Amino acid sequence: MKNVIVVGGGAAGMMAAIWAARSGASVVIYEKNEKLGKKLFITGKGRCNFTNACDTEELFKSVCTNPKFLYSAFYSFDNHAVMAFFKELGLAYKVERGERVFPESDKSSDVIRALESELKRLGVRIDLNSRVKGLLIDAVKVSANTGVGNTKALIFANRCKGIVDETGKRIEADAVILCGGGLAYPSTGAVDDSLRFARECGHKIITTYPSLVPFEVKEKWAKELMGLSLKNVSLTVKCGKKKIYEDFGEMLFTHFGVSGPLVLSASTAVHRYLSDGLTLFIDLKPALNKEQLDARVLKDFEKNNNKDFINALDELLPKRLIEVVVGLSGIDPHKKVNQISKTERETLVEILKNLPLTVTGLRDYNEAIITKGGVSVKDINPSTMESKLVKDLYFAGEMIDVDALTGGFNLQIAWSTGYLAGLNAGE
Repeated sequence: MKNVIVVGGGAAGMMAAIWAARSGASVVIYEKNEKLGKKLFITGKGRCNFTNACDTEELFKSVCTNPKFLYSAFYSFDNHAVMAFFKELGLAYKVERGERVFPESDKSSDVIRALESELKRLGVRIDLNSRVKGLLIDAVKVSANTGVGNTKALIFANRCKGIVDETGKRIEADAVILCGGGLAYPSTGAVDDSLRFARECGHKIITTYPSLVPFEVKEKWAKELMGLSLKNVSLTVKCGKKKIYEDFGEMLFTHFGVSGPLVLSASTAVHRYLSDGLTLFIDLKPALNKEQLDARVLKDFEKNNNKDFINALDELLPKRLIEVVVGLSGIDPHKKVNQISKTERETLVEILKNLPLTVTGLRDYNEAIITKGGVSVKDINPSTMESKLVKDLYFAGEMIDVDALTGGFNLQIAWSTGYLAGLNAGE
């Protein structure tokens, strides 16, 4: 029987441990926190959007970084397999808007409980409050084809033989799976230990950034709209004239700038452009082109012909946004509607279609849902999740340089890579 150590008891770690144990291995999870799934507990605002019920091909379109690397992982254990897996564990679930899948109870604790019960059933040992200090890496002799006929040669290669715990004790194993996660949500105990271990044994670490994270903006009026939610708007992010991102959905004004699903998804695309300056443009009426919107504004003006301009936009905009739009238009708020010129009306339409915000930065890891960057996929075998540099060392989850949009896709990455790592480490 193989002995497998899993470092990290989050989503990927628990899944890896389950499948290593199901493959016949004796498995131990080392988790630095006082309980398993601490970050999983707060995902989806505590409801845990654990996957997405889209067609499997759509999974790849939702991955922002290195989607091709996930081909084997997704097709070995796709979103429908994940739903079937949790159903097998007795978890009832439901599908909501955007094909997001949640536990029927709306409690993330039920997802964790289902995983914990299966770990217990399989006899997986769980060592909580146990921080790993390092990996045991030894050079071993292996036989390799020289490429000349069938000649074999003995070469030296690195092999992971276990871990060193926080007391300095060497604990040997036949395989180690690193599932240490990323740096998002430090309050859940997120640290860079596993990334450091990978770096120390030769893996390239792609620079990490907070991702799926809100934007900070310069405009004072945006912060004064704190709490205002905009639905069915379009957001475009530009660096100079270059369009970086565009999508449709929901967003929210905050005390520092903007957030919400639309903004979080936009954050995945902008890191390399931050130093060059970014501008957000909100289309408040994306269903109408400028000509159609002008006609709509004209219709509202005719209805409110003798009112002040500031009192004529109630049917067009949320009340709190009216004063902002009027101010940006440069039109006297107390000017009678019937005195507004065509040029002024066109200026108003332009603002409604392209409400500008100047980006000053992104929020930090405390507010990021995931980490962008991590262990380079070039150093990992995509079919097994085993390191190409260190034999018997495997990776899974957020610490790999793969990330996706919101909607259950990042947890799907954790489940799929955890499955593949566990299966291959345990065989």
